[in-house]
Amino acid sequence: MKLLLASQSPRRKELLSSLGFDFEVVKIDCEEIIPEHIRIEEAAAYLSELKAKAFRELADDEVLITADTVVAIEDQILGKPKDEHEAKQMLRLLSGKTHQVYTGITIKSGSKTITETDVADVELDEMTDDEIEYYIQNYKPFDKAGSYGIQEWLGMAKISRMNGSFYTIMGLPTHLVYKILKEI
Repeated sequence: MKLLLASQSPRRKELLSSLGFDFEVVKIDCEEIIPEHIRIEEAAAYLSELKAKAFRELADDEVLITADTVVAIEDQILGKPKDEHEAKQMLRLLSGKTHQVYTGITIKSGSKTITETDVADVELDEMTDDEIEYYIQNYKPFDKAGSYGIQEWLGMAKISRMNGSFYTIMGLPTHLVYKILKEI
């Protein structure tokens, strides 16, 4: 079986490698737009499936993994920030509250497609403007949903509680990936 990971995320590459799988990284170009009728808890799975459908036809021995992570709070989805201003707005919104992180994965072979979503609740302590500024300047979270990475300073210093998989929050629910790949 030739495993293909359709993600440019260094975190997803690291996690899949740490699971013990050999894989090739592939690129998928598709516009990631969530239709208004999609519920928040279905958005990550929707985007993951969208990416899988946009990929070329798979050879018989190939298996494709796609993933997407969304951060949600107060009935809104926080994607990747466009700039520093948007990153600050997102972090201020998350400060002192509990939010949800949804990561959807799609594992596709020539004969079947399996999509699952995992969710984790994350509680952030209050953050001062100086702390938000420090985090953005030092960690540049512009490639991360919700403007933060749990594995970075903000996760270490400001996440007081979580309910769910650390790896789901990081961007790949490794327990689901492992289970599905073992079944295929």
